[in-house]
Amino acid sequence: MRTAAFLYPWDVVGDPDAAGRIAALGVHQVTLASAYHSTRALTPRHPRHRIITARHAAVLYPPDATRWAGRALRPYTQDWVEGEDPFGAAARGLADAGLEVHTWVVLAHNSRLGAEHPSVVVRNAYGDPYPWAPCIARPEVRDHLVALAAEAAVRPGARGTELESCGWYGLAHLHAHDKIGGVPLSGAAQYLMSLCFCTVCRDGYAELGLPAEELRRVVVRALEPLWGDAAGGPTGRAGEWGAVEELLGADLAGVVRTWRDRAARTLQRAAVRAVRDAAAGEFRVLLHADPAAHRCGANVGVDPTDVLAHADGVVVPCTGDAAARADALGPFADRRATGTAAATVAANLTVVSGMGGSPGTLAADAAHAASLGANELRLYHAGLASDRDLSAVRAALRDTVGSTAR
Repeated sequence: MRTAAFLYPWDVVGDPDAAGRIAALGVHQVTLASAYHSTRALTPRHPRHRIITARHAAVLYPPDATRWAGRALRPYTQDWVEGEDPFGAAARGLADAGLEVHTWVVLAHNSRLGAEHPSVVVRNAYGDPYPWAPCIARPEVRDHLVALAAEAAVRPGARGTELESCGWYGLAHLHAHDKIGGVPLSGAAQYLMSLCFCTVCRDGYAELGLPAEELRRVVVRALEPLWGDAAGGPTGRAGEWGAVEELLGADLAGVVRTWRDRAARTLQRAAVRAVRDAAAGEFRVLLHADPAAHRCGANVGVDPTDVLAHADGVVVPCTGDAAARADALGPFADRRATGTAAATVAANLTVVSGMGGSPGTLAADAAHAASLGANELRLYHAGLASDRDLSAVRAALRDTVGSTAR
């Protein structure tokens, strides 16, 4: 089973041993960040630093000034990794170690963009802006994201890309000093808190026959009892959507779903097409995805049939118990079995113990994912993992795909 590990350029740049260390794990590929959101990251083996603070979303290569000339929305550059092109430097080192490099591109998740351009972000039913979440229904946002996808995906030396956050982002966000967990919200409540009421979305609901103010009032009314009751709601993808229909009414929920699904599908198709147009020759395009179209976040909700008809495949979050893994992979495996057998369905497994991963059970988890229809693995995240975690990964890959381990 083909296996890839996620990395940041700062895991490699300035560390002469990094590429060889990753190759020795037995992976075939590195998925290397070329456009990424703000973060604070550990670098446990780097000879010169232990913590990298990426203060804002940025591209990790020099952006093309001509492409972005005259645009209000444009990518930000970085100054926390040495060199003009840290992605390029890291990619060359990894390729020299025998590893195939694919880009890792984060799209609709950018707090600095939202802070500097507040008119383009998701606004919830209470009018609160989400600066980290540009609204993908807005033409200027879509234009920006499609252009960014093409540029950040097709970097020199890359053989493919994985597009993260290529769809709706919402309430859930790993925010600095986050304090929103006082009332745990169910999946359905998270969805209602993620609905956008910016001017474009309000017009979109109206075009579908639903006055935006009527919808906003219904959403607020449905949410109000939940602020005083921390009880959970239905779990699982089908249960979440059933609860949304119960809270809004099936008709209203259907109109909202039509508007949001259309915005997500057309953005995903446009981004994939832009990447293919920019790439020369064979170039794989995968989306980080969730099989429930109503879900928001890094792993965007998709229609499995639709996404596998235009992208080369998906990367699916699979950390958790066996039931959760089956719930995540099943719909994509079903689509592969009914006509898209060549599509990639990559199971993404966290291998950092300190982040809830289980590298010690990687072999069993990989075998289970394969039995559910996954044909590739993704390991999150080789740069963040401890030495002990990496030793467990190396042993698991040797046991499960020993013929390819280096």
